[in-house]
Amino acid sequence: MEKNELLKFIKTLPEFASERFINSFFGKDFDRNFNEFTRINPKKPVIFIGAGTCGLAAGAGKVEEKVREYLGEKKIDAEIVDVGCIGYCAGEPLLDIMLEDRNRISFQKVSEANVYEIMDSIFNKKLPAKAVLLGQFDGPNPWDKVPFINKHPFFAKQKRFVLENCGIINPLSIYEYVSRGGYVSFLKAITTMRQTELCDMVERSGLRGRGGGGFPTGKKWKLALEQDSHEKYIICNADEGDPGAFMDRAVIEGDPHRVLEGILIGAYAIGASKAYVYIRAEYPLAVTNLKKAIEDAREKGLIGENVYDSGFSIDVIIKMGAGAFVCGEETALMHSIEGKRGMPKPRPPYPAVKGLFDKPSVINNVETFANISTIIRNGWESFAAIGTKNSKGTKVFALSGNVKRTGLVEIPMGMTMREIIFDIGGGIENDLKFKAVQIGGPSGGCIPTEKIDTEIDYESLKQAGAIMGSGGLVVMDERTCMVDVAKYFMNFITNESCGKCVPCREGTKRLLEILESITRNRKEEKGSEALMRFKGIIELENLANVIKDTSLCGLGQTAPNPVLSTLRWFKNEYEAHIFERKCPAKACINMLEYTINTSKCKGCTLCAKNCPSKAIIGETGKSHYIVKEKCISCGSCKNVCKFGAVEVN
Repeated sequence: MEKNELLKFIKTLPEFASERFINSFFGKDFDRNFNEFTRINPKKPVIFIGAGTCGLAAGAGKVEEKVREYLGEKKIDAEIVDVGCIGYCAGEPLLDIMLEDRNRISFQKVSEANVYEIMDSIFNKKLPAKAVLLGQFDGPNPWDKVPFINKHPFFAKQKRFVLENCGIINPLSIYEYVSRGGYVSFLKAITTMRQTELCDMVERSGLRGRGGGGFPTGKKWKLALEQDSHEKYIICNADEGDPGAFMDRAVIEGDPHRVLEGILIGAYAIGASKAYVYIRAEYPLAVTNLKKAIEDAREKGLIGENVYDSGFSIDVIIKMGAGAFVCGEETALMHSIEGKRGMPKPRPPYPAVKGLFDKPSVINNVETFANISTIIRNGWESFAAIGTKNSKGTKVFALSGNVKRTGLVEIPMGMTMREIIFDIGGGIENDLKFKAVQIGGPSGGCIPTEKIDTEIDYESLKQAGAIMGSGGLVVMDERTCMVDVAKYFMNFITNESCGKCVPCREGTKRLLEILESITRNRKEEKGSEALMRFKGIIELENLANVIKDTSLCGLGQTAPNPVLSTLRWFKNEYEAHIFERKCPAKACINMLEYTINTSKCKGCTLCAKNCPSKAIIGETGKSHYIVKEKCISCGSCKNVCKFGAVEVN
C-alpha cells in the first residue's frame, strides 16, 4: 500500500481515532517511519530468509547460520529478517537480499554451499553465475535484466489477498503490518459501522466459509447477531487436519495479524466479547507468531476493554488441540474447548444459536477471517467482482503431489483445474501423464483427466463428485492406483472417526475391509474369504451411500467421498483389481507378480541371495525362476538385479 493511499484510508476513521492510531504507530514523523516500516531506501542491507516451517525443513536454519557467518567475516552491518512462506515451497530455502540502492532480489534452492557466492555477487552489484534466481520485487531501484517475481509462472496467474503479505513482511512486526493498511479496517468497523451494516457488507461480498461446506459467512454472522444473549463467542478454526493441507499454518506463520484482525472484526459484528483460536499443538511456529501478534495488539490497545473508546471490548484466547481430525467439525471443536472429548452433536440447534458453553457462537476458519479486512478496505463490490456467480473472491490451495511446482497458490474463483496444475504448477513431475487430482482432503473426491477443465467453485466441484474443503489439492500421475488412493483415505478416516455414531464408526471399517480385499493377492485368501470378498464388492457402493445418508456429522457424511468418486471415474481400475487380480498402475504391492526373463538372466544368484522368502531357485550361471507360491512380492529381486531380468506384471 502506498503512503498516500494508507493515509487516505486512515482518514476514513473519526478524527480522534485516526490521530490516536497515527501517534501510536508512526509518531510525529509519519513519512520517515512509514519508509522504515516498508523498507523504502533502507539505511543498510536487509537479508530476508524464508523461515516458515517448509523453509526450515528444507534447511533455512543452516542457510541463516551461513549468512551470519558471512556478514561477520566481511564486517557488514545488515539486518536479518525471518519471513514466512511466500508460497513457492518447491523453491525452498529462499534467500532475498535488499541493498540500499537496489530492489529486493530473491534466490531459490539456496544451500550452505552457495550462500557466499550469492552474497559476494549481490554486494558487488552482480548476479551470481550458478545460483537459481527467482526474481526481483517491485521497487524504485530495479536490477537490469532481472525478471520481476510477479511475472514468474508460479505467481503470474495468482490473485493474492490472503497471501499478499506472506513471505514479504516480518510476521512478528505489528508495525510492518500496519504500514500495509493493517488494523484500520477493524477500527473503521468499530468506530463508524453498525453491526448489522457490517454483517450486510460481508454477506453482499459473497464470502463463503473457506473451511468446508462453504456456508455464506455474512448469513452466519447475522444469525448469531440476532440472538438475544449477554455473552457470545467467536472461534477461529485453525485445526488443519487434512493430509496434504498446510494453508492455515502458512498464513498464521507468515501474517498472523491479518487473521487476528479478521477475528476482531467478526467479534464486533456478532457482539462477542471473547474469541478463541483453536490451533493444532503440532504447529509450534504458528502458535509462537500468533501469541506475539496478540500480545502486540493488546499492548497497542487493539485488544482489551473499550477499544479506542468505541464501547467494544474483546479478549482473545489460544486453545491448542491434540490433532484429532474430528475436531475440525465445529461442534466437536467446541466440546474440546470446553474440556470435553471432541465429539460432534446433532444439529439443530446450530452453534450460531447455541454453541460454545451453550451460548451463540460463530466458527470460521483461518482463510475466511483473513479475507475480512480486505473486504472492508476495498469494499464488498471489489470482492464480489471476482469469481463466479455463486463463488466470489479467491481461494488458497495447497498444491502438492506429482507436480513440478508445489506450494501455496491463491487463485480467483472460476480458474480451471488445468490452469492451476499446468500453468501455475508447471505440469506433472518427470513429464508423466496426469491422472487425477484429489481435492478437499479425506472428505473430498478425485477429479479425472476428462474433468480437468472444471472451474474452481463450490457448485462445479460438487457436480464432479468433490468438494472445495479447506483447500488440499494433491496431483497424481499415471503411476497412481486410484483404488489404493481410496484405501489410503478410508484408512485415515477409520482411524480418525470419533466413534459416536454407528454408520461412521462401523461403516468406514467395512469400507476399508472391502478395499483391502480388493487389493489382496489370491494366495492370501483362506476358507470363505474369496466369497466374502465378492459379497463385499457387491455392497460397496450401497454401503458408501448409507454412511453418507445416515452419519451424524459432516465428516461422517463426506467420509465415503473418496470411494464414491473413484468408483465413478475409475471403475475400470476397480474391475481390473476385482476380476483380473491385477493393479494397472502396479502400485498395489500384494497384487504384483514377479517373473524372471530367462533370456536376460545371467545366473549371478544375486536375486536368490536377497530373497527373504527363499522363493528364487537356480544354479550359478544358469537362468533362475520364481516360485509363485513362496513369493511375497517384496520387490527385492528387482531392486538388486543388474541385468533387468526381473519383470513385474
